[in-house]
Amino acid sequence: MSQPMFYVSPEQQVKDRADFARAGIARGRSVVVSRHRDGILFVAENPSRSLHKVAELYDRIGFAAVGRYNEFESLRIAGVRHADLRGYAYDRRDVTGRMLANAYAQVLGTIFSAVSEKPYEVELAVAEVGEEPQGDQIFRLAFDGSVADEADFCVMGGSAEAIAAALGQGHDPGLPLAKALRLAWTALSADRPQPIGFDALEVALLDRQRRQPRKFRRLTAAAVADLLQPAAEPSRPKAARPRPQPPQ
Repeated sequence: MSQPMFYVSPEQQVKDRADFARAGIARGRSVVVSRHRDGILFVAENPSRSLHKVAELYDRIGFAAVGRYNEFESLRIAGVRHADLRGYAYDRRDVTGRMLANAYAQVLGTIFSAVSEKPYEVELAVAEVGEEPQGDQIFRLAFDGSVADEADFCVMGGSAEAIAAALGQGHDPGLPLAKALRLAWTALSADRPQPIGFDALEVALLDRQRRQPRKFRRLTAAAVADLLQPAAEPSRPKAARPRPQPPQ
């Protein structure tokens, strides 16, 4: 006996796949990518010390992701290999954030369009730091391969809308690192009854002031705590006690 055939319109198929991917991404902890005075800052809520959501792709290019770890980790590795091959075959200056964002868009778009495959439950950000602040670029890639060129910052995963609203109220590309980090941490904690602990933050940056060709560096938990903890007030010297006068 043959099985009955069910017809699903292409529009409904696309909607169902998009809803499936969005639900998986929304379950992930949020990531903030924002410009600041000396480069681009990555702040992710991630209690794991070994499974990173933020990483380096190439000399001046960083990567951030939310969603299923195995899926965005495979995309990260593919991006590193693609960048290395292009830089080796041509020139290191030919490896750009825009080029890698376009490559990721093609891969994600192909997977999303393939009915026989499950869509990737990921959202990515590719950021490149320029020689000058005007050269900084942040690209946000959705699960279906669509690309958005973000001007100053982007928020992915979790309560992205609430976090983006809180971040937008005080964001300024000219902020120093400490203030930019505190603003991102405050925004990530916007929908929480308690602020996120310092040890649950993964922080990295593309540092324009770094002299090495590779601008990516990761901040340790101790460095994050030093930047986020309020400066201790200087202790006031105690007034000297009056010495007792000898009897006349």
